[in-house]
Amino acid sequence: MNKVSALALGVALSLGLAACSQPVATDTTQPQAEQAAPALSSGINPANMDSTVAPQQDFFRYVNGNWLSSTDIPADKARWGSFDELRENAEKQVLAIIQELAATSHAPGSDSQKMADLYRSYLDEARINALGLTPLQGEISRIENVSNSAELSQYWGENQRYRFGTPLAVYVGQDQRQSDQYITGASQAGLGMPDRDYYIKDDERSKVLLAQYGAFIETLWQLAGWDNAGQAAENILAIETRLAKAQWSRIQNRDRNATYNKLTKAELAALAPGFDWTTFLAAANLNDIEHIVVRQPSYFEAFAKIQAEVPLAQWQQYLKFHLLRANANNLSEPFVNASFDFYGRTLSGLQEQRTREKRAVSTVESNLGFMVGKEYVARHFQPEAKARMDEMIENLRLAFKEAINDLEWMSPQTKVEAQAKLAKFNTKIGYPDVWRDYQCLTIAADDLMGNLRRSAECEYQRMTDRLGQPVNRDEWGMTPQTVNAYYSSTMNEIVFPAAILQPPFFNVDADDAVNYGAIGGVIGHEFTHGFDDQGRRSDGEGNLRDWWVPEDESQFRERAQRMIDQYSNFNPIDDLRLQGALGLGENIADLGGLTVSYKAYQNATKGQPAATIDGFTPEQRFFMGWAQVWRIKFRDEALRQQVITGPHSPGMYRVLGVLSNMPEFYQAFDVKPGDAMYREEDVRVKIW
Repeated sequence: MNKVSALALGVALSLGLAACSQPVATDTTQPQAEQAAPALSSGINPANMDSTVAPQQDFFRYVNGNWLSSTDIPADKARWGSFDELRENAEKQVLAIIQELAATSHAPGSDSQKMADLYRSYLDEARINALGLTPLQGEISRIENVSNSAELSQYWGENQRYRFGTPLAVYVGQDQRQSDQYITGASQAGLGMPDRDYYIKDDERSKVLLAQYGAFIETLWQLAGWDNAGQAAENILAIETRLAKAQWSRIQNRDRNATYNKLTKAELAALAPGFDWTTFLAAANLNDIEHIVVRQPSYFEAFAKIQAEVPLAQWQQYLKFHLLRANANNLSEPFVNASFDFYGRTLSGLQEQRTREKRAVSTVESNLGFMVGKEYVARHFQPEAKARMDEMIENLRLAFKEAINDLEWMSPQTKVEAQAKLAKFNTKIGYPDVWRDYQCLTIAADDLMGNLRRSAECEYQRMTDRLGQPVNRDEWGMTPQTVNAYYSSTMNEIVFPAAILQPPFFNVDADDAVNYGAIGGVIGHEFTHGFDDQGRRSDGEGNLRDWWVPEDESQFRERAQRMIDQYSNFNPIDDLRLQGALGLGENIADLGGLTVSYKAYQNATKGQPAATIDGFTPEQRFFMGWAQVWRIKFRDEALRQQVITGPHSPGMYRVLGVLSNMPEFYQAFDVKPGDAMYREEDVRVKIW
């Protein structure tokens, strides 16, 4: 189980900084023409700033206020910010590649044929509309023919390949306690709403949303031409609500020790009796496993009871609805519109559906992502970026090493372990050394639903084939065209895909200060994930192991609790406050990442003149670079969903929360008691 922490709300990384490179020796025997070095810009966009807001009062609005006031969120977006712009750009580049491929014919079975024909199959709207529900009729009959609990267990096992209507999800990943091995894991699943809280919160808005979800169930049921839509929706909602009440919260699911419960098959059967685990696992192609890691034991115990108590006919209704829900966007126009109306308009506040071309590209990327990535890299990635990124990362690693040594609250014994882990961090930049193989997949231009089912089967087989094999350390968890980055605790590695190694996040014409504040802070963010409240539980080999002196762990927890309390006081909308405990890992990574990057910047520019550019000192430009990265606007519905389900704080709090804890920021902008950005020293957080 490869535990990954991703930046998720957008990532920025450097293609290289002048301060990271060694001076180039010149041949002094030859006459040299004197050339003036080009003047570097501040990297700050003054048009985005609101000078009527004092930086000491609201630094996020000071740097981004005019942009916030003048920018409209695109109609097909739930939010819009600097990293969303980069994602839009990457999507356009991929669309151009795929449209070029789709304009010509290709050899059967070739990469080009698969990408082109999958795109064509999604664009063939006339055929999709004419088929209606026909592509699902075989699966509908399969559900209707389930006649007993053993067959239901078998169906759920088989359906692990397609991931709809399965209250349990099984997977194969690295063993968190033996990271050189793969193991089977199992987790709670089965809801149609984004989180269990949508079912169990009793405020008025949550009740309205649940009713709207019930209406959505009815709509899909009616579109399918089935009778008794109201009763079916009531039964399905009742099942999902029972599952939701048994599920662990997102905060509970963050605990890596609590979610690691390695059981034999006999122990699993004893934990959750009454469910046919033997039939289920055999149907899931996991018959020969010896152990399974159960993430939420109490949920599995409850599920076993629920599956026995709910009548088979109601489970069939549940399965048929989730079959429709999971495939609605690939069916005829009425199904597509119904899905968008609920998941797009109601839950996310979208005003328009994305164009069919954009949705087609997303489908190709979801199913042939690394195949697309290979083309993307060939056209849009500069090879020298890897070497430059290596330099930047090593600069940040050195700063983190110094930061660990300087910690006054950590004992020498724990520091030795922390340094050992830091030294073993692996980095992956741009794209994989070994590209994923898609030979198992057949794609036809006139069979969208068949293409998607075969893709799911191919990927599931790829996953289960890992069992008994050496861990593939070349594997990537994100495609090169993904605008994001991540840290994997079991691999103990940080990964930076190609798509974020470009402007606007790195400004080649700007001086080092703004780039360290933006890009360096984000690289530091990924480093710090290895030492956040969950990342710190693993050692340098990626194994879940307690390497902390008890007194140091106590010190860490005390500081972490202060951060939880701080962020829990932020109130972005209505009566919703941030969940400080849910966002703890990301908030620690933000604060630690920017703190370490500031140290790296000081190291890199030591002895250089501190030039003021556009009226801003280097230290000021550093913090402004960070604030520019996180400029973002949300629709109200999307912001609520982010607060309820997302571990990442909304952009403004990634600025306000971090900077209010950094004395370096206070010094740069002369922040004093009474200023809104000011925190008393005894409540500021300093972890890394």
